[in-house]
Amino acid sequence: MKRGNREPMTRPTELPHAGHRLARLLMKMTAKMALSMLALAVGLGTGCGAARPSKYYQLTVPVDAAPAANSNPLPITLLIGRLTAPALYREDQIVYSSGGENMGTYEYQKWSEPPTEMIAEVMLRQFRASGRYHGVYTLRSDIRGDFLLHGHLYDFKEVAGSPLVGRVTMELELRDIKSGTVVWTHFYTHDEPASGKDVGSVVAALNKNVQQGIAEFRASLDQYFSEHPQAHTAP
Repeated sequence: MKRGNREPMTRPTELPHAGHRLARLLMKMTAKMALSMLALAVGLGTGCGAARPSKYYQLTVPVDAAPAANSNPLPITLLIGRLTAPALYREDQIVYSSGGENMGTYEYQKWSEPPTEMIAEVMLRQFRASGRYHGVYTLRSDIRGDFLLHGHLYDFKEVAGSPLVGRVTMELELRDIKSGTVVWTHFYTHDEPASGKDVGSVVAALNKNVQQGIAEFRASLDQYFSEHPQAHTAP
């Protein structure tokens, strides 16, 4: 009788405690799994974001320095105007071409400024540092000039091949501000081989190509003023 009475009293008190322990254990395991999955998701998200940082490139711009020594500069104030270009070259993407008419842009390699603005800045600094002219300024300045130098950028891109090349094609014209007539034009195009197959090598080739092109423009413009002394005769 005593044994039979003891068993019904023991079972109801033991089973609820065991069930609570099992439930608490399951809850702890579920919480740990959820935290682990959350940490994994955050880690993967962070890793993907850091794996592809954007890289920015720029052209070599001569630093501000005293113009080259010239005891007799041309009595001309030259204004550097804007370069017109297709939409791709007015943005900051680096453009590549597989040949023909196909073109694309790199997603994570970009210019620090649109190519049209970088090239205009290089032109300004190089013409100013030459000491050839009385003054060289941007068209946006308040200075009144004698001639306006501006033009169009046709190509500024990587072109596939063996080796890769940096292609630059542009045309400049000189406009007499007083008469409004175009007195000089010069067309430049050149493919500069890249030293490697990476974007940095192509950027270096494009940079070298731009510097060479602007030097050619300067030489051609010097020749024009040498052959047309009346164009720069002071009134």
